[in-house]
Amino acid sequence: MNRNAMKAAALVLTSAMVFGSVGCNKQNNAKTDEKGRPTITFQTIDFEGSPLSGDHADEVVAKMEDYTNTHVEFTWVANDVLSEKVSLALANPSTMPMIMAIGSIDGAIVSAAEQGAFVDLSKYIYDSEKYPNLSQSIKAVNDTCTVNGQLIGVYRARTLGRNGLGYRTDWAEAVGITEEPKTIDDVYDLFYKFTYGDPDGNGKDDTYALELCSYTGPFDVMQTWFGVGNGWYENAQGELRPVFEQPEYFEALDWFKKLYDEGLIANDWAVRGTDTWNQDVKNGVAGAFCDVLDGSRRIWDYFVNNDVKSVTNPDEPAAMTLVGTINDHTLATSGYNGLFVLSASTCDTEEKIEACLHFLDKMCDDEMITLSSYGLEGIHWHLDENGYLIDDDKEDAVASKAYAALNQTVAYIPNLSATSPTVEQSERVIKQNEVYASNIPYAVVNPALGYLNNSSTYSIMGSTLDDIIKVARTQYICGEITKTQLEEQIASWYTQGGNDVIAEVNAQYVK
Repeated sequence: MNRNAMKAAALVLTSAMVFGSVGCNKQNNAKTDEKGRPTITFQTIDFEGSPLSGDHADEVVAKMEDYTNTHVEFTWVANDVLSEKVSLALANPSTMPMIMAIGSIDGAIVSAAEQGAFVDLSKYIYDSEKYPNLSQSIKAVNDTCTVNGQLIGVYRARTLGRNGLGYRTDWAEAVGITEEPKTIDDVYDLFYKFTYGDPDGNGKDDTYALELCSYTGPFDVMQTWFGVGNGWYENAQGELRPVFEQPEYFEALDWFKKLYDEGLIANDWAVRGTDTWNQDVKNGVAGAFCDVLDGSRRIWDYFVNNDVKSVTNPDEPAAMTLVGTINDHTLATSGYNGLFVLSASTCDTEEKIEACLHFLDKMCDDEMITLSSYGLEGIHWHLDENGYLIDDDKEDAVASKAYAALNQTVAYIPNLSATSPTVEQSERVIKQNEVYASNIPYAVVNPALGYLNNSSTYSIMGSTLDDIIKVARTQYICGEITKTQLEEQIASWYTQGGNDVIAEVNAQYVK
């Protein structure tokens, strides 16, 4: 056992010994400050250096505490030592911060959760009267933040419905397509005409449809259009299984192979680097892009900023149509980046739990998102004549130290940014965000995400196992291996550790 593993084991053992004893030392009332406000302790990440410092920092903190009616005692931790500091906190439950930011649900967090280190938030967070913001958290995302059925934290939201398809609007018009694709047949028709319908109108056979590179994420997105899960799915027996056990997986692969065989994607896509990915679309060689929708939106930005003319209306720049779902499916992201956990030892009364959740909920209000993102009105920002927020110290890293660290206390539920006031956005960003929002009900989440984090085999063999499937898929699409050889590669996934991963995932899932 290496030194880090020994340390982790010792911490888990220590935690197991002391988590059960802290309940004897309960204080019935939450600690308050001189104004009678509940006092909470909060350990979170410092990306700024000297957080909440400099001119006007005291005013920022005062506004935050007055608005939330909470006095907060912060412990700031540099991101590169976060895991170490979390482990130290877990080893001392009686002094653990009431709220603690964690980066991921790793083995140490799972072990601590199993020993009762964290408050189970499932019976609190959906109370819309007490927590109007947190109660709007997405259940599918919460489900990936559970250990043994207990919701161990408040996730820090990120865009769930970020993935989709973008394509040149003018090219579609040029080949007679006026409606967004809704089915796989619609997408195929679009791709075929982009390749063989002379969409740029130059009379040459010099275009193709979908630009790809060696990064195979777009296939994961497009697979969902066929009904394939996100990495894993639940079968008829209620077990979580890898998606390559679904018949739809092979249907999708055959469709991808058809795109390759017919030249609708470049024949050298598999060896193209990510650094030049999107250049063919920008340069008018390809017409479609499938990945995060902001990738397609940035291509659209390029067209506008570089005055790339529309082939159907030279008086306007080219544009991209952004499509979120096909067949009412798209690939979800994890939906979060880190969590806020509540210590069961220091949040040992309902009053303390509610004080912490009240603070986290209030920090998701527009006023606090604006404070943590832009600072104080009249000092760090102002409103223009149209009511849009103008960031006065956008380029001033020193001035922003007064407030920027507060963004590490915000869960961003239900909104990733303030709804008012807002920074003026281009039509392109507005459209992107509209599609993000419309994707949410249809985004296919990975039901095994939280459990894979806790699989000892996957922690060791995960990248190797993932590569087996990715490489075999690429080889099959490009015609380098047969269907039989593809199935043989998949069979090797099971024997090289996949069977153990399945067992470890389902051992957690059924609890």
